[in-house]
Order: sequence, then structure tokens, then C-alpha cells
Amino acid sequence: MSYLDDPRVFFAAERTLLAWQRTALALMGFGFVVERFGLFLRMVAGISSPESQRAFSLWIGVALLLLGAVVAIVSATQFKVFAGALRAPEIPHGYRTNFGVCTNLLLAAMAMLVAIHFVWTAG
Repeated sequence: MSYLDDPRVFFAAERTLLAWQRTALALMGFGFVVERFGLFLRMVAGISSPESQRAFSLWIGVALLLLGAVVAIVSATQFKVFAGALRAPEIPHGYRTNFGVCTNLLLAAMAMLVAIHFVWTAG
């Protein structure tokens, strides 16, 4: 016996998408902070830090930004597949299912742009 006719199933999937969206945002935010904190420490110390230390915070920050982008893309893809498998009565009338997906994809694109900016300006 399937309970897919219950709209709570769809809303549970959407809550899961939003939970992954928060996780992606946290990873992206942490990546930004790690990269910028390395710059902050160099400025506060007033001395030039070794290139290896500078590169370490850059690449860890970029990796976290890109990991957040991957999480956003994968969660959007999973939700889109799930929502596509639902029948019309299982989704509330007039409800748009693409907003969360588009938001995740936009966040992923922005994270990739920030990562590219960090790498481009580091050299």
C-alpha cells in the first residue's frame, strides 16, 4: 500500500531539499571564511606569510566552496527526479516545484564564481 497520494510525502521531500540547501550554504560560507581568514591573519600580522601557508587557506577554502556547490547540484537533481516521479494529484494544485531546484542551482553557480575569483586573484 503506497502513501504517495498524501501531499505530506512531497513536502517531506521538499524539506529534505531545503536541509541539503542549508548544508550547501554552510559549506560555502565556511569555505569563504577559511579563505578570507588566511588573508586576515596576514594583514593583522603585518608580515608576508610563506606562500605555502597562503596557498593552504586558499585551496581549503576553494575546496569547501566547490563541495558546497556539488551538494547543491546533487540535492537539486535528486529532488527533481523525485518530483518528476510524482503524479499530478500528489502535488498540491498550483504549486511550483522548480523554485527550490533553481535556487540550489543559482547558489552552486555563485559558489563556483566565487571560487574562480579566489583562484584568479590569488596569482
